Amino acid sequence: MTNTFQEIDMSNTHIAVIVGSLRKDSYNRKLATALARLGPPGFTFQQVEIGDLPLYNQDDDAHQAASVLRLKGEIARANGLLFLTPEYNRSIPGVLKNALDHASRPYGQSAWQGKPAGVIGVSVGAIGTAMAQQHLRNVLAYLDVPTLGQPEAFIQAKDGLFDAAGDIGPDSKKFLQTWMDQFAAWVIRHNA
Repeated sequence: MTNTFQEIDMSNTHIAVIVGSLRKDSYNRKLATALARLGPPGFTFQQVEIGDLPLYNQDDDAHQAASVLRLKGEIARANGLLFLTPEYNRSIPGVLKNALDHASRPYGQSAWQGKPAGVIGVSVGAIGTAMAQQHLRNVLAYLDVPTLGQPEAFIQAKDGLFDAAGDIGPDSKKFLQTWMDQFAAWVIRHNA
């Protein structure tokens, strides 16, 4: 990137954060919170609720539930999207796919379209969430969501990833700060 953050007006840049895990002590929710602290000035990060969505049923497209309309509104107001996904059986969790389906419907009224996104995830496995991220990228490509390609970040949950305050630990901070800087630049470029 040739532009620095100081050359671009980044005030009031709102990022909708979609965490694909409902687990109370989710590593991905912890990562979402810690990454938000690495965001540049002027960026705000809001974790979007997806656990209250009904199962997607096309019969409901004409009368979407209040939780679905809320989700679509939060996505529509965002300047960018940050997806954090665990990996379940080498793919994305059903709750995340359900949210993607709801906010893309009815056909032709997708809230996702054109929103720049970053995809990241953390897992206890050695390859992090590589397979889930690839599956998510496939869905996002179809939904016309321009997704940051590099750097990729497949994070393994191990001791030291988070410090006692819940921030990124020293061994991973430089890498994840670089990832966040690239994500922020991606969002700004697509909102210019």
